[in-house]
Amino acid sequence: MLENIKVSFDVIEMMAFFWESVRAKEKVADAYMVEVANKEDMKPFYNEDFSPESVRKALSALVNRELLNGSTKAESRFWSENMRMTEDLGLMRETLQPVKQLNLDNLKTEFQGQSKYNEVVVAFGLGHFDTYYVDENKITINFFKIIPDFITGEMKIEGQDFKEYIENRVREIL
Repeated sequence: MLENIKVSFDVIEMMAFFWESVRAKEKVADAYMVEVANKEDMKPFYNEDFSPESVRKALSALVNRELLNGSTKAESRFWSENMRMTEDLGLMRETLQPVKQLNLDNLKTEFQGQSKYNEVVVAFGLGHFDTYYVDENKITINFFKIIPDFITGEMKIEGQDFKEYIENRVREIL
């Protein structure tokens, strides 16, 4: 029986501060970038081409207003997505809103009877190419894949309604 659905957006809140600070041309300490890189919700995005050092390097380049040289495709994408958030704080805030307001309690009712897990965690991290990762009862969504539909004003992931997309991923693991 599904008893609890936890939504984790710690990384995104830390990055909202980072994007605002960079936009205001304030310095952000390397220690802060390392802390972001070492967050549990970032780990699913790491592979041979993208590591915690990749995160630190890309974020440091943004703080110093530099291009990212000698980078992998994943690092370049990560830098580019962060630059997009820094340049358009309105978009960042608009994208952050549904994440902070996400409520999946309706799934507890839907899976009252049987489910594979008692608790599910839906986490938001910052990635590069992939939209989401699953590790047992945890789904980590790439925040950069949340895109506004400028016609309807709704947020979408891969063309699907934001909440509906996440609910479907949760259903897949239950």
